[in-house]
Amino acid sequence: MISALWPPLVIGWLLTLGVEALLRPAPCVVWRRPWATQGVHLASWLLLFALFMLVLQRPWFALVFIVSLQLVVVQTSNTKSATLNEPFICQDFAYFLDAILHPRLYVPFFGIGLAIAASSAGTLAIAAFLWFEPSLVTQHGAGAFLAAGAGLVAASLLLLLPALRQLPACSLAPHDDLKRLGLAAALWAYGRLALRPLDVSGLAAPFIAPEDTTPFTAPDDAPPFTAPFETPPFTAPDDAPMGATIDPARLPHVVVVQSESFFDPRGWLPATPPGLLDAWDRLTQEAVSQGPLAVPAWGANTVRTEASFLTGLPADAFGIHRFNPYPQLARRPLPTLASRLKALGYRTVCVHPYPASFYGRDRVMPKMGFDEFLDIRAFPGGGHDGQSARDGQCSRDGQYISDAALAEKVGTLLDHSDNRPLFVFAITMENHGPLHLERPVPKDAPRLAASSPAVGNEDLRVYLRHLRNADRMLERLERQLTPATPDARHGMLCWYGDHVPIMDDLYRKIGAPSGDTCHAIWSSRRPSPTPPGDEPLEVAALGQCLLDQLLIDAKPAPSDKRDPTGSPVAIRSKND
Repeated sequence: MISALWPPLVIGWLLTLGVEALLRPAPCVVWRRPWATQGVHLASWLLLFALFMLVLQRPWFALVFIVSLQLVVVQTSNTKSATLNEPFICQDFAYFLDAILHPRLYVPFFGIGLAIAASSAGTLAIAAFLWFEPSLVTQHGAGAFLAAGAGLVAASLLLLLPALRQLPACSLAPHDDLKRLGLAAALWAYGRLALRPLDVSGLAAPFIAPEDTTPFTAPDDAPPFTAPFETPPFTAPDDAPMGATIDPARLPHVVVVQSESFFDPRGWLPATPPGLLDAWDRLTQEAVSQGPLAVPAWGANTVRTEASFLTGLPADAFGIHRFNPYPQLARRPLPTLASRLKALGYRTVCVHPYPASFYGRDRVMPKMGFDEFLDIRAFPGGGHDGQSARDGQCSRDGQYISDAALAEKVGTLLDHSDNRPLFVFAITMENHGPLHLERPVPKDAPRLAASSPAVGNEDLRVYLRHLRNADRMLERLERQLTPATPDARHGMLCWYGDHVPIMDDLYRKIGAPSGDTCHAIWSSRRPSPTPPGDEPLEVAALGQCLLDQLLIDAKPAPSDKRDPTGSPVAIRSKND
């Protein structure tokens, strides 16, 4: 039995080191790493080999299976590094299931042909090994086979446990940790940290409810798509700016749009077609806050930006959970902008034209203070993963539900709102990649000047077309939030981009943008030109900025002489 195991054990270990060297950027060579990282790599190989051998009963088949899986991880890491500026980390294993449930968002980045070829080759290899390699149970008996497998498991654990205790601390900078620790040790280190729950008691949540309001707590059995929690009576917050008073009747409708891959490319690509962002330019000229926005995501990972905006916490406040805070926030809710507005008397609605289960939003949004969560099924013909009945095509532009359809849905909510102010958090999908799937390029896509360094890049033309559609959505919402009569409720619009788009081929050719997106907060009550700041605003501060502007808007007019037992309501500042 031992003679049958030693060759695949040694050869497989060497192969795993060789496959790891294919990572780009590459980790430092093995002999320059701490001994604990080498021990973790060897122990991980022994453990995986033992487990797969016990299942497959064929050592060479186990070797090929494990090395193939490692190749998948390495290729995934290289693709992720090229497109998202971040290597594969332990938390990304969860996305393999998402790749099955939502293949459109993942598989095209690897190449559909490559995915089909790899799947076919894997199927043939499994059949070949099962047919040609004899089972160790048949050759040596079940007792000897199980004893050998148990011995390998025990040896791997004896090496793994002390090596894990001696692993150097992670910096939570994935590229640096991968280079310093190697693939296996980095995956173990991040995985162990991820087992620690988020300590919400140690977080200085800026949207915590004042002591005299009903604290927000979502019930554990809240329905996944609609959570009609009872709104507490209106109580003014005691941390409003300047210790002012607010008038509930003057609380504006608030629409926040997290626009997919929205940024202003004109500073990065001067030869951009004219008229691309006309509505954006007009809005920023009247915005109470506008300028560049620093976001913790590049190309994808929208939830990192989303969680920071809603909670008011920077990404690093979540520790290891910064890479996807939602699984923790679904179990350990924090006060959010939505729950704070809910305490002010707002009806809170989140609208996202994609399946609600993606990123677990169906579980986390009710816990974050939203009364309702409308997903793709709220749109005509909406179906799982954007697949819809034939009549659903009217809601789509390109691969996903259009920004125009989303603007119409938000407009319907505004038109049919009750006497309460309404807060809508809209998460767009139209400009989500992969952009190269939209071929041929639509005829109405903007054309680049012959002098542009990006001329001929069709991904950019597709992106700019959807960016123009986002601009039209912004214009429509601005009109919708402008009151038709003096007595109608005013509106506020907050618009920001979640990250820059994925166009890695173009970035390699002409250089990448800074990674900052942009934001604007506009009020129909007091258009006031505000120049952009010298430094980008952190997305974690954007929600608080919006709340401050809202409370200023809600201050009673100077001529308001109503009875103090009704509105307006006097409030004080926590800083008084």
